[in-house]
Amino acid sequence: MRETHLRQGRQTVKLGLIKVVQDLFPEERLKTSYSILEGVFCHLDGSVLSTREVRLIGERLAAWVQRNEPIQLLGRAGGYYVYDVDGLVVNALYPALTAPAEVEPFTLVPFSDGFIVDFGDADKGADLPLIPPVKLQATYTERRRWLAQVGITVVGDVNAYIRSGQHQELISISEALHEKKISLIADSILAEQRALRVLLIAGPTSSGKTSFLRRLNTQLLVNGFQPVGLSLDNYFVDRDATPLGPDGKPDFDVLDALDLPLLREHISRLVEGERIEVPRFDFVTGQRSPVHHPLQVGPHQILVIEGLHALNPELVGRIHRNQLYKIHVSPLGGLNIDLVNRVPTTEVRLIRRMVRDDRSRGISPERTLDQWSSVRRGEYDCIFRFQEDADAMFNSSMVYELNALRRPAEAVLDKIGDNSPHRDTRDRLLNLLSFFDPIDTSKVPFNSLLREFIGGSLYAED
Repeated sequence: MRETHLRQGRQTVKLGLIKVVQDLFPEERLKTSYSILEGVFCHLDGSVLSTREVRLIGERLAAWVQRNEPIQLLGRAGGYYVYDVDGLVVNALYPALTAPAEVEPFTLVPFSDGFIVDFGDADKGADLPLIPPVKLQATYTERRRWLAQVGITVVGDVNAYIRSGQHQELISISEALHEKKISLIADSILAEQRALRVLLIAGPTSSGKTSFLRRLNTQLLVNGFQPVGLSLDNYFVDRDATPLGPDGKPDFDVLDALDLPLLREHISRLVEGERIEVPRFDFVTGQRSPVHHPLQVGPHQILVIEGLHALNPELVGRIHRNQLYKIHVSPLGGLNIDLVNRVPTTEVRLIRRMVRDDRSRGISPERTLDQWSSVRRGEYDCIFRFQEDADAMFNSSMVYELNALRRPAEAVLDKIGDNSPHRDTRDRLLNLLSFFDPIDTSKVPFNSLLREFIGGSLYAED
């Protein structure tokens, strides 16, 4: 219930923003572009906002919330909730609170050519200020420019490609962009080969890390590097020593669930070219197995570590930073339905995960949704707060992916009954998917990151 209230409150703030910007700058149009941590980046379409103007918008928005003039729901139309906000009719993808005073605290932070609406968050501490992520912003800006080059600004542009029979071209250019970015990352690693010894890769769930890593390994081999993997799963402490979470259950996502002294020692020795005996963790018994296997990193090889904590500097101990190359993988900057209604990347990842869980892991959509909050809860502490330290950010989003995921996702969501506690989530996601024209996925390349979720991948287990 709290999550629903927070989502509706943030939609309410957005409605207020649209009204305030309309009143202050009647010739301009507000655009809500993408999420940044627990905030949303907004700007004027085609214009730059000054710090003074951002401050003025913030003051007017705070006054609007304090006045608490009710927002009126006029009805539903074309997949939208239609609201009357002080005489301005606004279409919203998600429902809002009708009383503005009920929204959670927020601040407007000037950033780039616009501002971030920062809602804070219990996960990162509401009293901690948002530090604008410059590298993340650069990745978003790069994507925005690329989309403009191929003539895509909103979902309707993708649908137009499909309706004109050009969806194969759309698939091809999206996949070519991924391959180009992976190749550039491999070239960047090659340029620093004298110092580099360890490659660290992390990203939130359903980011496509498995396929990304396999494709990067191929590009590294092209560049004369042989990747040598080290699995963090083998360094779990015995289950009876695993730290407990707030619910009293073992928390396998915290850093202390790993045997850090042993892991750091092994990484240090591998960097020095020494041979180690890698332990094996038995997930059935919950204990370390007596079976070990040897591992050594030789010349023209690079140690590769992928996992939840790979960006955390505490993982590797005293290894020099110039010996490390860190990569953050995530689907960033999804398309907007229109200027003010964006598709949250968390929704994209949830749809990816539900389709994959149902297809290849035998996990029902209800169970996936039961676990989703706890999965997301640790993403800030384990990944997002370290993402700005990454040497490279790989945007795993694909411009056509929700079109490709629509049919399989609808089939999964239809398994959720009307009496389910997840009915509202089902309806929300089905409504979102209705904006995307479905496409035939048979033309999606078998090395595509999308195949990790829809099946048929060269890399991921089906």
